[in-house]
Amino acid sequence: MATKRDYYEVLSVTRTATVEEVKRSYRKLAVKFHPDKNPDDPSAEESFKELGEAYDVLMDTDKRAAYDRFGHAAFAQGTAGAGRGAGFHDPFDIFREVFGGAAQAGGGGGGIFEQFFGGQTARPDREGRQRGADLRYDMQISLEEAAVGAEKEIEVEKLEVCTQCSGSGAESGSRAVTCRDCGGRGQVISSRGFFQVSQTCPRCRGTGQVIERPCRKCGGEGRAEASSRIKLPIPAGIEDGSRLRSVRNGEAGIRGGPHGDLYVVIHVKEHAVFEREGEHLFCEVPVSFTTAALGGEVKVPTLEGHANLKIPAGTQGGAAFKVRSKGMPVLNSTNRGDLVVRVLVEVPTRLNGEQRKKLEEFAGLMGEDNSPLHKSFFEKAKEFFQ
Repeated sequence: MATKRDYYEVLSVTRTATVEEVKRSYRKLAVKFHPDKNPDDPSAEESFKELGEAYDVLMDTDKRAAYDRFGHAAFAQGTAGAGRGAGFHDPFDIFREVFGGAAQAGGGGGGIFEQFFGGQTARPDREGRQRGADLRYDMQISLEEAAVGAEKEIEVEKLEVCTQCSGSGAESGSRAVTCRDCGGRGQVISSRGFFQVSQTCPRCRGTGQVIERPCRKCGGEGRAEASSRIKLPIPAGIEDGSRLRSVRNGEAGIRGGPHGDLYVVIHVKEHAVFEREGEHLFCEVPVSFTTAALGGEVKVPTLEGHANLKIPAGTQGGAAFKVRSKGMPVLNSTNRGDLVVRVLVEVPTRLNGEQRKKLEEFAGLMGEDNSPLHKSFFEKAKEFFQ
């Protein structure tokens, strides 16, 4: 009986490899050994199945832990603690995985490019045509761009229609023939101990047919990696976390199938001055002690520049004033939110002799009637000072 190779060796990764490192290595090797790309090499098919088995174990946390402890014996029939048997993995499943929330928005409008939210991938028809996967792109924009709208151009690497075979997946003059592995049924049966399991045929991927001579460029997929530039209009008033759908800008379909869609998730960067709540903006503005006491006019920032705000005499720290229609535009509306300004009364930290003298004179002139907040507080809290 042949000895199984170490799964880490099969996938050309170290025992400390991360999930993403395992995934990247698997994708590279699985494409290399895919049966469609090596129709005359039986050993390639065996290597392909070996890769799928190793990937199944190392991508599952429990299985990997069992394998690290017991090796291949962890999955032998009857072994205590053995997980479920390793199954076949199509290398292109890498592009169809559910988006698990790990992607982070890139700086300056960049993003992570993955399949969007785990929608079900359409099954191929009898000619092998299959709709392309929906994709996700995370885009970061500024608050100013969210306020006025923008047009962004992004560049993405994705599977596009193969230029050599025009999406057919076949070399010129080639044709589709019945798959020899499943006899045209699209399903194969494998034994798992006492059980028999029917699963999608790895060679024809459920279509029952394979291309006689696959395209040398795309290996029969009808699509290949290419760079695409896509323009996206960003509407004014868009909020953080909003999703924009760009129809038919996802992956190209397999063997001439329709494109999927591209979903762009918007991330609005934090602003140095403003905080946003829906259509309203909030900011804090420092006001001098004398202005707060005597009243006056101060300049406050807005997204368009600045506005003048009247401060009434006797304004207390923390008081909030509303500047109407200086907030964010309401999406798909002519309405606009307000800017709410919270006043921070500045207290001098350094006083010269004359300033200190004047303030002491001022304090002596102050009576309880001129300190309503002070009086109110001590009325409520007098029991604590008895």
